Order: sequence, then C-alpha cells, then structure tokens
Amino acid sequence: MESAKTQQNPLKQLAEYGQSPWLDYIRRDLFTPGELKRLIDEDGLKGMTSNPAIFEKAIGSEHYKDSIAALALEKGLSAVEIYEKVAIEDIRTAADALHGVYDATQMRDGYVSLEVSPALADDSEGTLEEARRLWKTVDRPNLMVKVPATAVGFDVIKQLISEGININITLLFAQNAYAKVAEAYVAGLEKRAAEGGELAHVASVASFFVSRIDSLVDSQIKEKLKTASDDEKETLENLRGKVAIANAKMAYRTYEEIFAGERWEKLSAKGAQTQRVLWASTGTKNAEYSDVLYIEELIGADTVNTIPPATWDAFREHGKLRESLTENVEAAEDILANLEKAGISLEAATDKLLIDAVRLFVEPFDKMIAAVEKAIGENKV
Repeated sequence: MESAKTQQNPLKQLAEYGQSPWLDYIRRDLFTPGELKRLIDEDGLKGMTSNPAIFEKAIGSEHYKDSIAALALEKGLSAVEIYEKVAIEDIRTAADALHGVYDATQMRDGYVSLEVSPALADDSEGTLEEARRLWKTVDRPNLMVKVPATAVGFDVIKQLISEGININITLLFAQNAYAKVAEAYVAGLEKRAAEGGELAHVASVASFFVSRIDSLVDSQIKEKLKTASDDEKETLENLRGKVAIANAKMAYRTYEEIFAGERWEKLSAKGAQTQRVLWASTGTKNAEYSDVLYIEELIGADTVNTIPPATWDAFREHGKLRESLTENVEAAEDILANLEKAGISLEAATDKLLIDAVRLFVEPFDKMIAAVEKAIGENKV
C-alpha cells in the first residue's frame, strides 16, 4: 500500500496524466542499495537517458576509479574502448534495475538510452553499424540506442526500426524534422511487418529539445527590443519564454495526427506501439522563469519527460499538475505566427540549434575520452 507521501508526489502523479518521468542522468552512485528502487517506487521513475556530457561528468568521479584502473591493465584497450566498457556496465545495471518497470508497463517504459558516437552524426553507414553493435553488446531488451535526427538519420531510423532495434531519436528541434522522424518510424514498422517480424517489442521515442529554443529565441528578442517601437515591444515581451512550449504543442498535435487513422491502425492491430514524443532539455536555463516550467507546461498523454536531477527534485517538491499540453493550442499557433511577424525565424533558429547541438555532443565526448586517458595515466604512475 502506498504511503500518503508517495500518493501526493507530483512526479508519481504524472502517470495519472499518461506521462512517464525519465531521469536524464546515469551515475554509479544511483546504484547504491535501494536508491534506484526508491526512485522507482516513490517517484514513479519509468526510464533513464544518458549522453556524453553526463558520462563525462561521471567518469571523473571516484565511483569509476577502480573500474578504469582494472581496465587500464588490459593490454590493447584504447581510451574509447575503456569508456565504452564502463558505460555499457552502467547501462546494463540500470536496464536490469528497470526491467520490472519494462514488464509492468508491457514494454512501454523501463528503457535506458545509450548514444552512438557523436562523431557519426553525418555518417549513415557508420551509425547503422554502431547502433547494431551497441544493441548486440548491451544485450538488453529495454535498451534504446540514441540516434541524432540529422539529415542522414531518417533512413537510418527506418532501417534500425525494421530490424527490431529500439531507437531514441535525439536532437529534435523543428516540427518538420519531427514529422520526418515519425514517418521513418512508421515506415520502419511497415517494412518489419512486411518481412514477417513481430512489432510489439519495438519501441521508440522522439526526443524534442525544449529549453534551448527559448534560450536562443529570447536572446534574439532581447536584441530586437533595443530598437523596437512601443507596440513592437509589447508583442516581443509577450513572446519571451513561450516559443519553446508553443513549438512543443504543435509537435504533439502532429503526433496525434500521425498515430491515428487507417495506416496506423493496421500496425496497431499487429501490436505496434506509438513512438512517443519525449521532452528533453527540460531544465530551466533562465532564472527569471519557474524552475519547473518545462515540466508543468508539457504534461500530456502518451508522452515522456526526461528530467535532470535538480529539476526532478524541484518538481517533486512543488510541481503543479494539469493536462497542459493540449491547452490553448490556438494561442500557441498565434505565438509562432507573432514570432514570424516580429522578424524572428523559428526555422533558422532550429537549424542553428541542431548544428550547435551536434557540436555540443562532440565536445563532451572528446572531454570524456581525455578524462579516461588522464585516469589511465594516473594508474600507470
């Protein structure tokens, strides 16, 4: 029987709205006895995501010294191979801890994500090979391999889904890119069905990055405010901190349209599950905004929110719940229309964000490998 404290926990109550909270964090201190179980039982944790930046911070901590020291004694292992062995051990541990969630939700949740190398963002064949290798090496049914939504990624997504590999499509910013990702998922399932493959075990999420959009657009609004007329200033001020959520609402409307109708129903009848939209980058970067803004305003059915630790704690403490994602959709359309009228191109902003995001994944990866090399050197002294 649940305690009153657990029943009142906003994180756990997200399930009542059809949303799954995942933790955007993986580190070995979470695997201490009882900690991950507590997050699952008390907070309703349904999954976990990782990326090079998360592992880069983790690798330098004391929790990894012994593992790296032992692996450094193995001859012929590069720093990249040592990192991968350490990361895969963590991913397997987390996947095993979440397997009960995977079973209880009938394969809807309980996933842990591991990313292909950011250096392969523009290499379709390299991404295919690495995704297959990681899937086989980790060897857990509740793994999701993270693949970026770059121009070369859409055919890769279709092919990997057709092979029955769970995919977390990451670095989504633009609505048109999301539509292509969803189409690639559906086409991949159709290909798999045509080849006689089962569909029920195939899962995917489309990771839509949120707060970074406001960070960039707000900076452009700030510049325009310097020379704006009084009327223009009012319009611009009313756009601050609202564009990312409006963009997300439009993406969710696309989700509802794609995963409905005759084409989808044929796949659903064969056991296929929808590719949920996952809200990523949901930590608030502007101190003027609520620290739980990108949780409270994006609550809706069949969605995931992957939440960084500080935001996770904040929402547990003072998060407010309502079905916000389908609220005022017409107002969201107006916000995006007013943005264009103000001379700010959302398309140009999302294009820039994708380019920057790929770079921001490569840099932490390089830093992480440097941290491993440093640890190897220290162990050789």
